[in-house]
Amino acid sequence: MHDAPDQSFQRALQSERPVVMAELSLQREASRSQIDAQVQLLRPLADAMQISDIPLAWTQMSALAASCLVLESGMDAVPVLTCRDRNRIALTSELLGLRALGVRSVILTRGHRVPKNHPLQAATVFDTTGRELVALANELNEDESADSGDRMLIGTGARVFRPGHQWRGESLKDRSEAGAEFIQTQLCFDIELLKEYMARLVELRLTWSYSVIVSLTPLPSVKTAEWIQRRMSDSKIPAAVLEQLEQADDQRAEGIALCAAAMREIVKIPGVSGINLMNTGDSEAVAEAIEASGLREP
Repeated sequence: MHDAPDQSFQRALQSERPVVMAELSLQREASRSQIDAQVQLLRPLADAMQISDIPLAWTQMSALAASCLVLESGMDAVPVLTCRDRNRIALTSELLGLRALGVRSVILTRGHRVPKNHPLQAATVFDTTGRELVALANELNEDESADSGDRMLIGTGARVFRPGHQWRGESLKDRSEAGAEFIQTQLCFDIELLKEYMARLVELRLTWSYSVIVSLTPLPSVKTAEWIQRRMSDSKIPAAVLEQLEQADDQRAEGIALCAAAMREIVKIPGVSGINLMNTGDSEAVAEAIEASGLREP
């Protein structure tokens, strides 16, 4: 077992350099050795490993178990918890378990409904809202019986869009008041749209309350990009990106280059604190994108 990792994600948020977070690739059959291999690949390049919470309702190892293995391998873990599959009793238990394991940063969101015609025929729970889940975690942070060093930094989700003049970010303000301190956007390659969105966050002083992490991914092919657009409807992949991928002789290499270029542009936008790289199953591509971006030393 490796030495326990420090709270590198939180320290990175407090530093002047951009945060880089990488998502753990978790298939249903993922093993300890496979997770350790990903950690050893990405640990020199990323501040933390993000662990998703059963995306698209396809069963995989729990975020709690995967977080334990990531921490044991020597990397800071940032798990995602959603309201879709658990009631508030189970969510509280999960948060207590993560805290006991040494997790010090979490992302808490409402999540999406179980897709129609899903083969597992599972029910959607939604016993709590995203704001209520944030407030629940914050209550645990303020519990007088807990050690002050056990406090978890709470993140939540945000959707990049073109805000109208009437938009005041009320949901983000509510979740900030409930205890959230950083936000993570959906997948967004639309730089101009992101600039408009961030300008409004700055105008509303929401960046005083939140650090902002933007999600990207090294797209391996135009086919995968189109699949993401269909299955993750909030994702923002402009037609120009699809065209560049389609025309490339080596689509994987082009996807890595496009991701690296977007990383460099996005971290220059006022109010952006860093990048989360989603994983389509090719952790080597995630590492190559970080290296190509120049945001980390080789």
